Amino acid sequence: MTQQALIRGEVSFRAGDGVLMPIPPGPVEIEVADDSVTLGWTESNGAAGATAITRDEYERYVREGKIRVQAH
Repeated sequence: MTQQALIRGEVSFRAGDGVLMPIPPGPVEIEVADDSVTLGWTESNGAAGATAITRDEYERYVREGKIRVQAH
């Protein structure tokens, strides 16, 4: 089930073995799975962005208030 959330702080992901890349502040769509969470967003230039992070990372970002899940 897709949920809506807001990025309100420094939330990053690692692209492959590369450097950490920030997810821009603003709305994201999230899909929660057993072991990971997929986040999708739109960049300021209109390009679509997406990544998967571990459930542990996701839960830490939510706990810290950096990802705010919207009420249904």
